Amino acid sequence: MPWTRLRTAAACATFALLALNAAAQDSDRHPIRIVVPFAAGSSPDILARIVNEQLGPRLGQPVIVDNKPGAGGNSGTDQVAKAAPDGRTFLLSVNAPLVYNTVLFKQLPYDPFRDLVPVSLAATTPNVCVATPAMQVRSVKDWLAALRREPGRFNFATTGNGSISHLGVELIKLRTQSFAVHIPYASSAQATTALLQGDVHFACLPPVSVMPHVKAGRLVALGVTSAERSALLPELPTLRESGLPDIQAVPWFAYLAPKGTPPATVQRMSQAIAAVLQDPATRQRLQTAYFDPVGSTPQQLADFMAQELRTWRPVIERAGLKPSD
Repeated sequence: MPWTRLRTAAACATFALLALNAAAQDSDRHPIRIVVPFAAGSSPDILARIVNEQLGPRLGQPVIVDNKPGAGGNSGTDQVAKAAPDGRTFLLSVNAPLVYNTVLFKQLPYDPFRDLVPVSLAATTPNVCVATPAMQVRSVKDWLAALRREPGRFNFATTGNGSISHLGVELIKLRTQSFAVHIPYASSAQATTALLQGDVHFACLPPVSVMPHVKAGRLVALGVTSAERSALLPELPTLRESGLPDIQAVPWFAYLAPKGTPPATVQRMSQAIAAVLQDPATRQRLQTAYFDPVGSTPQQLADFMAQELRTWRPVIERAGLKPSD
């Protein structure tokens, strides 16, 4: 994944921001609303609030987070797709509502490739596969052996049907010919609560949600779903290292706008986001929360989303996944 090229382009784009700011000062004093289609405390919500602390001052106008959870992110994403393209509304969403659900659902109320305009790829984070102590596993090998030994006994939490936390486990099940019951939740915070309460046995979730509980001994970390060991969690092996080839399921976070938003407005926001993500203090805060800041141009995000669709469409179709799975 060419994250380095994206970061370099984002850093270069920062220098063009001042000129755009000056041209937009008179017309862009209104508050900007960042719609997060998931609940407060979810990973995209945490990311949005960290970025907003610097984004508002950089743009010279208020920037607020507006949580619109529901339908696995589809509801809030649809609201932005249908919002007025006046530069007052933007979206910070994730993999499923922006790409995967176009394959999972026969009919979405919006088309992310037609009804939304890419702004910037904001960040990625590795999912961490964790188990409850009651499952009595300490490694990926133990975990997979338990799933094969007692198919159907164990269940797993996700952040919703079609989310990367769902598809990643479905891919693992497909590769290992194992079975576990899927229990979807509305956010990573709710899925983590279900783990801690013993309602589910395992999950592959963002580290910002689960790592505090791993460190406290309430959950057992097994491995990360990224292709390589994460610099944010170097102590955790990848699933590939643990004997699961061709497993890469990484959450990503992206800003988009309603179709028809003026190109100058999109560029201004894209460059402001890139500048914030290059800020050392913001980067440190994001990395402390296990986010890997990226920043991109609108075209780079468009290309990235198209590649994600090419990658995951055959996986979803081969697994025969449906929204109710």
